[in-house]
Amino acid sequence: MTPTVRQARLDPRAPLVIDTHELGRRPGTMLSFQRDVPAPEDLGNGVIGVSPGSPLSLDLRLEAVMEGVLVTGTVVATATGECVRCLDPVTEGVEVDVQELFLHAAPEEADPDADALPLMDVDLLDLEPTVRDALVPALPFQPVCDPDCPGLCSRCGARLLDDPDHSHEDNDPRWAALAGLTDQLAQADARSGNGTATAADPAGTKEETN
Repeated sequence: MTPTVRQARLDPRAPLVIDTHELGRRPGTMLSFQRDVPAPEDLGNGVIGVSPGSPLSLDLRLEAVMEGVLVTGTVVATATGECVRCLDPVTEGVEVDVQELFLHAAPEEADPDADALPLMDVDLLDLEPTVRDALVPALPFQPVCDPDCPGLCSRCGARLLDDPDHSHEDNDPRWAALAGLTDQLAQADARSGNGTATAADPAGTKEETN
């Protein structure tokens, strides 16, 4: 048997709590459920997510089965975040499929190696964990404003899309040190040459006298 997770007493006014009283408990009975509800907190992955209070569009089918209520359908939302390359705002639509069996009562025996199933609170079921488990993994972990976004300059942070020819001179400090040493050697050679010429000049320019 599949283990269950017992839910706390549910608030019927919560956006993602569904009252199945109208469905009844006769196996095979089905009920369509469409509703726009405000998104809960923390519905994202850190770089992109659904803003709290923004609409979640639910298009569900509730089916009464022997064990409880089987919920299937889709959830549509709009996620917002920042491009990981240039930090511009990113808006992305997301649609996910959901499927969950909510049990009326816990089974007498449970398999500890099986996935947990949620319990209903009489006729109430909480869809928030199901929506979260389906939607968050569907969000991109590295959202971009455009697949070809060049990002920002790694040196100065300039937005490369605004300046495709942006570049920097390659002032490698190792080459700068070598250039400095070359200048010092050239100056030393110049001083040495000037000193020799000065010492030899008196003899070389001395005029002969008769």
